[in-house]
Amino acid sequence: MSSIQDESIGETPSPQGTGPFLSRVAAVIRSGAVFLLLIALVIGFTAAQPAFININNLMSILQAVSVVAILGAGVTVTLAVGGFDLSIGAVAASSVMTASYAMIVLGLDAFATVPLVLAFGALIGLINAFVIVRLKVPDLLATLSMMFLLSGLQLIPTAGRSISAGLILPDGSTAPGVYDPRFLLIGRYSIAGTVPVAVVLMILVALVLYILTERTRIGRLLFATGGNEVATRLAGASTTRLKTLAYVISGTLASLGGIIVAARVGRGDVSSGGSLLMDAVAASLIGFTVMGLRRPNALGTIVGAVFVGVLLNGLTMLNAPYYTQDFVKGAVLAGALALTYGLGRTNP
Repeated sequence: MSSIQDESIGETPSPQGTGPFLSRVAAVIRSGAVFLLLIALVIGFTAAQPAFININNLMSILQAVSVVAILGAGVTVTLAVGGFDLSIGAVAASSVMTASYAMIVLGLDAFATVPLVLAFGALIGLINAFVIVRLKVPDLLATLSMMFLLSGLQLIPTAGRSISAGLILPDGSTAPGVYDPRFLLIGRYSIAGTVPVAVVLMILVALVLYILTERTRIGRLLFATGGNEVATRLAGASTTRLKTLAYVISGTLASLGGIIVAARVGRGDVSSGGSLLMDAVAASLIGFTVMGLRRPNALGTIVGAVFVGVLLNGLTMLNAPYYTQDFVKGAVLAGALALTYGLGRTNP
C-alpha cells in the first residue's frame, strides 16, 4: 500500500456529503451574493433609520436610479457582443440639451420632441457601429472619441449656456418656447400618486431587454458574437448587423435616459451627464454577479443599479459624509464580484 494510502488510514473520515454540501452552499452564495447583500443593507438601514423602509422613500430610490439603470442596460447589450460603449453619458447629456433646444428654441411639443431625441440617440449608436464595425476602430477608442465630440457639440448652439425659458441666443434674440407640461410628466408624474413614470419605463426596458436577450434567437446570437465572433459568423449569422443592433439599442436607451433627466429638471443643464457613465458601468458590472451568471444580463443590471441606489440613499439618511460614497461604492462592487468569482474557482 502506498504511503498516501497509509496516511489516509489514520484520518478521521469527513461526514458523508460534506463536500457536495459545501459546494451547494458556495453555489447559493455565489448566485445570490447581491441579493444577500441587498437584504442586509435594507435590514441594517431600516434598523438605523426606520423611515428608510417608507414606501415613498423606496420609490424615491427607484426613481433616482432609473436613468442609471436604463443607461446600464444599454452598456449591457454592448458588453454582450464583446464591445463597450463609453459614449452613453455624453449621449444622455446631449439628449437633455437636444430636448431642451427642441422645445425652448424650436417650439416643438412633447409628441415631436420625444421621437426626435430617440432618433438622435439611435443615430449616434449607428455612427458608433459604423466606426467600429466598418472602419475597424476599437470600440473603446471609437466611443471615447464620440464622448468627447458630443461633450463639445452640445455646447455650440447656445455658446456653452444651459437652456431654459427666456434663453438669450447667440444672435441676441430671446428663445420663444417653453417646456411642454406633458413632457415634464415623464420625469415628475407618479401613477396613482405612488409609482413614478420613470420607474415604469425602467421596468419596461428591463423586461423588453430580458425577453430579447434571454428568450429569442437574436439574444443568443448577441452573446455568441461576444463569445466567439468568428464561430458565429461561420455559423451563418451576420455579426455586423448584430453589433450594429447592440450599439443602436445602447444609443437609444441613453437618449431615453436623457429624456427622463430633462423632464425631471425642466432645463437643459450642460453638466447633466457628469456621473452617468461610471454609475451605469458599475450597475452593469454588478449585474454580472446576479444569479451567478457571470455575464452581461439586463435584469442583473437593474438589480445592480437598485443596489447602488439603496446603498447611497441609506448612507445619505445616516448623514454619512458625501466624500465617502464613491469609496463605499467601489468597496461593495469589489466585494460582490469577489463573492461571485472567488467562490466559483475550483482548486487544482
